[in-house]
Amino acid sequence: QVQLVESGGGLVEPGGSLTLTCAASGITFGFYDMAWYRQAPGKQRELVSRLSGGGIADYIDDVKGRFTVSRDDAANMMYLRMTNLKTRDTAVYYCNAASIFSHTTHWGQGTQVTVSS
Repeated sequence: QVQLVESGGGLVEPGGSLTLTCAASGITFGFYDMAWYRQAPGKQRELVSRLSGGGIADYIDDVKGRFTVSRDDAANMMYLRMTNLKTRDTAVYYCNAASIFSHTTHWGQGTQVTVSS
């Protein structure tokens, strides 16, 4: 059974930092490209950052220089270090795993990030 479990969300003031964690089980982690998405209230889910199995990362312009994605294949974990958080970063953040061999994707249940003073 495939599971992606996000953690690390919470309430933080503007300018603060959080680190999100995605723990994967039931998949061969190295065979998946991983990504973080987010969905703000009333908006569509959007890609935030992707990290391939080969270690190539990309980010949407809005978070470049503020967010850093990383993965630990030995531990089946992915991380998103978020710094200088802004109120517009408020959203539910989701972990996504996309197989490099097929169109199979998996989603976590999400973790809420709220940036507010």
